[in-house]
This record gives sequence, structure tokens and C-alpha cells, in this order.
Amino acid sequence: MPADPTAAAALAAWCETTVTDTTLDASQLDLSGVDLSGADLALATLFDTNLTDAKLVEADLYRAQSADAVLDNADLTGASLVKACLGDTRLRGAVLARADLRSADLWNVDARAASFRHATLDGAAFGDVSLLGADLTGASAHDATLDVELDDSTVVTGLSGEIRGPARLSEGDAIRELAGLELELWLNSRGASVTVLNSPPGTVTYYARVDDEFPRERPAGIVRRRRDGTTFRDEAFTRHLRWEPTEYLRRYELGHNDDDHIEITEEETARFITRIRAEQRDK
Repeated sequence: MPADPTAAAALAAWCETTVTDTTLDASQLDLSGVDLSGADLALATLFDTNLTDAKLVEADLYRAQSADAVLDNADLTGASLVKACLGDTRLRGAVLARADLRSADLWNVDARAASFRHATLDGAAFGDVSLLGADLTGASAHDATLDVELDDSTVVTGLSGEIRGPARLSEGDAIRELAGLELELWLNSRGASVTVLNSPPGTVTYYARVDDEFPRERPAGIVRRRRDGTTFRDEAFTRHLRWEPTEYLRRYELGHNDDDHIEITEEETARFITRIRAEQRDK
């Protein structure tokens, strides 16, 4: 039982009525440190509930609703949060390893340093969720919306699925929005295997290979990714003065290529091609 006497009395009363399938209303209760592992908390109401350090291992939170709840460092390993609605909720440092969040709805959630290792996020909608320092290793996110904040400490190794953005990348004091192919490349270069669905079929994205010697205005080379549905084709404009297949972007995603590149416009690409063709004619 929780240390707070009011919360303990409310929880005891609920336990006595579980035979009638009464749902738990824990609104405004201090349940910090409580152990409800394996409990049937389906349809529970968690408005302004304190569940800091709570143990909810393999608990059933099907369609549970929370608003302004605090679950910092809570252990929800293997818990079911299918179709749960979590709004303005804090999950800092919470463990949701192997948790089932299919079709869950999270908005304005602080999940910094939370663990979603091998969690199921299929169909989930993350809206304005902070995943700074979070761990999504091996998570499944098919048909999920990840409107989230990321940073270099966010772990996405093995994250898989077809997702929608946009995401925001925190870079010190600056925040940069990532969407479509740019988000896909960022995630996959860090070990994920995802397709970002924001890019419509037929999308062509161009990149310039740059460094200190070759600035954006005169890049070392250019590559493009052509998307057709869920498939894509990568090509580089070569010394043969034509687009040819390349492994450049895939090698970058797999961590085998440290060369820098930046996204450029179709007009910049056309200027590069015109210049290279003119230089070849002058030789």
C-alpha cells in the first residue's frame, strides 16, 4: 500500500470492490512507490495522480486515462497501455520496456530518459512528446505518428516501422525540424530501420557532398533519392555526366560513411550539373 493514508484507504476500498469490475479512480491520489504489478487497471482514471517510482510491471492499463499525472521512474515493464490516453503526463526515466502501447494517444508528454526498449508502438500517436535521452531500442512503430523532440542522446537502434513526423531535433540552444526523408535519414543513420510516410510517392530529394574545401556553392558531388511508394532509389551524378546508382546514402545510414552532406534544392542541383558539363566540355 502507498505511504499516504488517504491514498492507501482509497486503494484498499477499490481492492474490495474489484469483484464487481469497478474501475480505479486514482485522481489526485499520491500513489508514489506503490506496487500494482499485474493489476487490472483497465479504464483507470489517473488525473493529477502521483505514481512516482510506482511498480506497474505487466499491469493492464487498457484505455486508462491520465492528465497531469506523474510517473517519473515508474516501472511499466511489459505493461499494456493499449488505447491509453496520456495527456500532460510526466514519464521521466520511466521504464516501458516491452510495453504494449498500440493505438495509445500521448500528447504533451515529458518522457525524457524513458525506456521504450522493444516496446510496441504500432498505431500510437505521439504529439509533442519529449524523447530527449530516451531509449527506443528495438521498438516497433508501424503506422505510428512520432511528433516528438529528439537529440543525439536519443537511442533508436533497431527502431522499425512506417512512421509519420515531423520531429524536432534539439541541438544545444537550437531546435531544427525534421520531416520526410530528412527525418528518415537521421533515424536510419543511427541504427533505425524506418520509412517516414510524410514524403509522397514521386518525391525526389537532392543532397550536396560538402566539406571545408567544397562548400555548398561548389560541392564535391551531388546525390539524389527518388521515392516510389515505400521503395526508393539512390543515384549520384557521375563523371559520366549522368545519374547512376550509388550506395552513398545507405552507407551513411549504416554508419560506414562519415562524409558530410546537406539537402539542396532542385535549382541548385541544376546549376551544379550545368557547371560540371561546361567544365567537361572545356577540357
